[in-house]
Amino acid sequence: MDALNTPLADQPRFAAYVDTLSDVLGHADRVAPLKAYCTGLLLPGARKSIEPMAARIAPARVQATHQALHHFVAKGDWSDAALLARVRAAVLPMIESQGPIQAWIVDDTGFPKKGRHSVGVWRQYCGQIGKQENCQVAVTLSLANAQASLPIAYRLYLPEAWAQDPERRTKAGVPEAIFFQTKPEIALDQIRAAQAEQVPPGLVLADAGYGIDTAFRTALTELGLRYSLGISSSTSLWPPGTAPLPPKAWSGRGRPPTRVRRSPDQKPLSAEKLARSLPEAAWQQVRWRAGPNGMLASRFAAVRARPAHRDELRHEPRAEEWVLIEWPQGEAAPTKYWLSSLPPETSLAELVSQTKLRWRIERDYQELKQEIGLGHYEGRSWRGFHHHASLCIAAYGFLVSERGRFPPSGPKITRRQTPVLPAGYRPRGAPDPARASRA
Repeated sequence: MDALNTPLADQPRFAAYVDTLSDVLGHADRVAPLKAYCTGLLLPGARKSIEPMAARIAPARVQATHQALHHFVAKGDWSDAALLARVRAAVLPMIESQGPIQAWIVDDTGFPKKGRHSVGVWRQYCGQIGKQENCQVAVTLSLANAQASLPIAYRLYLPEAWAQDPERRTKAGVPEAIFFQTKPEIALDQIRAAQAEQVPPGLVLADAGYGIDTAFRTALTELGLRYSLGISSSTSLWPPGTAPLPPKAWSGRGRPPTRVRRSPDQKPLSAEKLARSLPEAAWQQVRWRAGPNGMLASRFAAVRARPAHRDELRHEPRAEEWVLIEWPQGEAAPTKYWLSSLPPETSLAELVSQTKLRWRIERDYQELKQEIGLGHYEGRSWRGFHHHASLCIAAYGFLVSERGRFPPSGPKITRRQTPVLPAGYRPRGAPDPARASRA
């Protein structure tokens, strides 16, 4: 369901949804801006920054509405965590009515930005562009099953240069409690918070940016969570049936050796070398879900192996895990690799199906950016950046709920028309046609 077919024409349900969120904002005078902002995010329109939304929501009172919305988002002292928790409580029952939660999806998303003053802007990898560029990056945690998904946590990644720059922090309003953390560390904080709030557990899914982090995988295991995480082709693995050598025998002098070791004849392989060493019989064609042009299918192999990263510092080998490899027919090399702590008895088809559920986060980001305007906020502050994102997720949560009420085969939902702008309305900074004609 896209924003062009939003169910806002059904006012009672939208009003009831907003009412369920409003009491976490702290003041009754924030309810009207909440409803207005979510309405603006859901209305059709190419740009979902504050001024264009104000013009669509209240064409006769653009300036006053703009000021009210700006104050609500950029200055309002309300909790993003509380609002997202209330969105989750409102939307999760609808998601679970279509099946239990299967996955917790960790990911990050980037927003290209010019200049250097917006909070967290730095030259770093931006997935939206596919290269290094000036951008902001946020880490998210989403709940998902095969039918629906919803982001439940969202936090800006603050580059180390920003985190250690007091002047920048002060100008952007970065809270004192925020310090430099890697993206996997931020994700672990979000996961621990979800566990503390007793969110229904699921298989943790993430791309190689998280999967190659040994500390991240270890922490998930210590938290009692299973995972299927992307890894790189260079990830070091012990092939099936092999392991590090035991510690050397004690010579009788000094401390007895306790660390496992390698030898020229017994050492790990890269994930790609492991894949190329597998026999043809190890590869199977697997279909995992319906796509726009039929069932999605590819060629996979899965073997039990041990991660080998820096295990010479350990006293015992790491446990065996699934190494899942995708090598589509006709490709010169494998295209994707995963490490999974799913049980040894898991079938290849189930391993592929559960691991590939990560596609849902791509759907979330597509709709949040293209339909809701997640990346359209033009302010520079930490508070405004997060408030805008929380409100985007709140608006998206309403769409997720309505999609559950109206399956694809159900009745069409009436489109709400954007109010007509008053004659002579000009956005800030637009040239005055009268002055141009006089010139």
